[in-house]
Amino acid sequence: MKLRLPRRRRSRLLAGAAALAVVAGAGTWTAAASADDAPAVHRQDRMVDMPGAAIDTSYFTAGGGEKRPAVLLAHGFGGSKDDVRDQAEQLARDGYAVLTWSARGFGRSGGKIGLNDPDHEVKDVSRLIDWLATRPEVQLDGAGDPRVGVTGASYGGAVSLLAAGYDHRVDAIAPEITYWSLADSLFPNDVFKKLWAGVFFTTGSASGVQPGGAPGAAGAAGAGPAGGAVGAGGPVDPLAAPGCGRFQPELCAMYERVAVAGKPDQQARELLERRSPAAVGDRIEVPALIVQGQADSLFPLGQADAMATALAKNGAPVAVDWAAGGHDGGMTEEDRVRGRVTAWFDRYLKQDAAVDTGPQFRVSRTGGIDSTDGRVKLRGAFDDHYPGLVSDGRKIALTGTEQSFANPAGGAPPALSSLPGIGGQLAGLGASFALDFPGQYASFESKPLERELRITGTPTVTLKVRSSAADGSAVLFGKVYDVGPDGRQQVLPSQLVAPVRVENAAQGAEVKLALPAVDYGVQPGHRLRLVVAATDLGYATPATPATYTVSTGDGILTVPVADDVRTASAGLPSWTWGLPLGAAALAAALLGVRRRGSGSGAAVTGGDAPDGDAPGGPEHEAALDGVPLQITGLTKRYAKAQDRYAVRDLSLRVEKGQVLGLLGPNGAGKTTTLRMLMGLITPDAGEIRVFGHAVRPGAPVLSRVGAFVEGAGFLPHLSGRANLELYWQATGRPTTDSHMAEALEIAGLGDALERAVRTYSQGMRQRLAIAQAMLGMPDLLILDEPTNGLDPPQIREMRDVMIRYAAAGRTVIVSSHLLSEVEQTCSHLVVMDRGRLVQAGPVAEITGGGDTLLVTLAGPVADAAVEKLAALEGVESVVAAEDGLLVRLDGATATGLITELVRLEVPVSGVGPHRRLEDAFLTLIGGPA
Repeated sequence: MKLRLPRRRRSRLLAGAAALAVVAGAGTWTAAASADDAPAVHRQDRMVDMPGAAIDTSYFTAGGGEKRPAVLLAHGFGGSKDDVRDQAEQLARDGYAVLTWSARGFGRSGGKIGLNDPDHEVKDVSRLIDWLATRPEVQLDGAGDPRVGVTGASYGGAVSLLAAGYDHRVDAIAPEITYWSLADSLFPNDVFKKLWAGVFFTTGSASGVQPGGAPGAAGAAGAGPAGGAVGAGGPVDPLAAPGCGRFQPELCAMYERVAVAGKPDQQARELLERRSPAAVGDRIEVPALIVQGQADSLFPLGQADAMATALAKNGAPVAVDWAAGGHDGGMTEEDRVRGRVTAWFDRYLKQDAAVDTGPQFRVSRTGGIDSTDGRVKLRGAFDDHYPGLVSDGRKIALTGTEQSFANPAGGAPPALSSLPGIGGQLAGLGASFALDFPGQYASFESKPLERELRITGTPTVTLKVRSSAADGSAVLFGKVYDVGPDGRQQVLPSQLVAPVRVENAAQGAEVKLALPAVDYGVQPGHRLRLVVAATDLGYATPATPATYTVSTGDGILTVPVADDVRTASAGLPSWTWGLPLGAAALAAALLGVRRRGSGSGAAVTGGDAPDGDAPGGPEHEAALDGVPLQITGLTKRYAKAQDRYAVRDLSLRVEKGQVLGLLGPNGAGKTTTLRMLMGLITPDAGEIRVFGHAVRPGAPVLSRVGAFVEGAGFLPHLSGRANLELYWQATGRPTTDSHMAEALEIAGLGDALERAVRTYSQGMRQRLAIAQAMLGMPDLLILDEPTNGLDPPQIREMRDVMIRYAAAGRTVIVSSHLLSEVEQTCSHLVVMDRGRLVQAGPVAEITGGGDTLLVTLAGPVADAAVEKLAALEGVESVVAAEDGLLVRLDGATATGLITELVRLEVPVSGVGPHRRLEDAFLTLIGGPA
């Protein structure tokens, strides 16, 4: 018997024969491969005839004929049912009957996009529930009433909430990174979020079924949780698309009206409110797991707070999870979140009381860098109660007098806070690429903090505002920076900004500004800087110039803290907790160096260098203009350890057309060398020259350098092409400089480029990341572990990518631990050990050089004989290898070596040059890495 919470509305929808009538055409069954002990998953594809549209569905089951709960799994905006297939198959193996579908206007489904219109998309969900009630394997709680949960991300998350509000048969939901009020999301505080709105309507304009029923390019791509096809010059103007693509006419007209006016009207708000879960918030009384991304300028944490607050009032079990990632960088914890969603359904659909669904509140926090792969570590922090966004506050005094600043004519140039699909990738590293133009903002600052401050929620401040605008209004953007002790390092947490429209401010007005909700730790000695700006790239601002005068009222910034939210122990050494400042500089380079760079290529630059030039000579040596890289006497000590070196007196030269492999055991100094080469850190001595120009943090020559670091983040629901276009747009360089066609041809992604990235294999993701690094066709391409996580066929494909890139006269430097692949890919090698150069040269010379010989043996050899051989004059090292002994000579000859082998009674069967890089590597570093 189903346990039901009280419901205000319990109307029963018709099922039975009516449900059977919605299915049109013959379905197809397929079986999906599974793990060794897991049951095979069967998939049934059907086109379901709904009023006004045919809806494309897939039904997944596994195991026998026992009764099981059902799950409706919805996709993100711009995507299709194919985007959630992997999760559907896993839920089927976990004992659920799973139904996925492409929403109206997307994939192969017909109809118009209604932004989850209750009369269309939401009723479609109820009709799918009708169909589930007819399935013999689905558990029923009554006639026509299946046991069913609904989950999905973004667009799909909203429909899960709406379905629970409109259909009493829904028993549990798990909405992810979604909205409570679409009006508040796109018109926060009555300010038009023009960039994200443009992405929405651009995606919808390009998506859906083309005449004849074939899916269009964008529909097939599944372009993102709320992403879209964004051109290199910015979102495509939907006004140029007659009929606004696949949108309902009233939505199209609303967008055009607001986009032209630059501000929302009441009719627009009402239209979006009706399509929002908030409209039926008092009806949603089922257990809800709310997952929201922290790097999300589209649906920020405030949306999750609103839904959690409303649902808790209804008496429903609610858990809130602030996950890493979001619409501005992809969900980086997809596996963890999926596991928690499954546990939630196990508890409330299977009604297994023994299942641990996790704490009522969880937040993911960064915990340093994993030294093995360079990725940011995440730790969970927990509380038995959801603290909300306005928990007990700490009062921070701000200094700064009343300040006047300008709203420029046309609102340009605008300040920069975030970019859809881009910002979170760097914000997750504690980086910031925010940009405020002098004369367009006011700034107020705290004293250095005496102790660590963990902000969890929404800081607030009272502003006093005067405006010279004719109507007395002002549009302002508030944000809080974390400023380092030297005043140079500025981090904008999660790249978030809070807009507010102030009315009737000609004579002065007071407004309480709620700043973006974050979970962020500020270290002792750092200061908080409140910036109030007149413009922001992501929002529409008044075109008429005006002067705004702002003060902080009582001069207090109230910062919420949640001391009961405890971070789990990470077991990390203390040194890992300092996030690299280089990430901040890398982000700044996107908007600095790339715009200044004179050469082609994707720049990777920045730095955490102290004031002044890096060590080295003049800025430019013309004699080296044709040399991609020359390093001379490069030295870098470990911080606070003057006698310990990460890199010491390194010198090397790389020529055009080479594929150079950088090898060395852990701790050899490879990563430090690459970071100095990319301008991320400054050497203590020596110099690096790229095409004759000295590498400094922010050096323009770095525009000729492209880099790939393992773990590049992409918006999973955007197509590969859309991800690359967004990335190039962020550089601020002309579209014609991207050379995207050449980069894509070398990467060899083919038709996969138009598919959603979440459907990519690991190898395809790696190739997409390298294509991103190759944008602009940089003359020097740096790849750090590009084959990590790839299977042998994918490694071979990656090898071909690197070889093809260098074949045109460019240069590739690749750091890898896969020696066999380096041997087959690279033309030249640099071997490092303990920060020093061991050997450099062509691969053939290093693997087959006469100074290293392989001694094959006819029998075992005593350890004492090996030690005596290694002690001989003219022998540098002796290492045991699989095929015998590897002997590196330092003055001795092969003939002399054979004489000594016989004298020492070593059972030698042959002596000759070795041909394996692995053997050479072990010989050069004197033993196993």
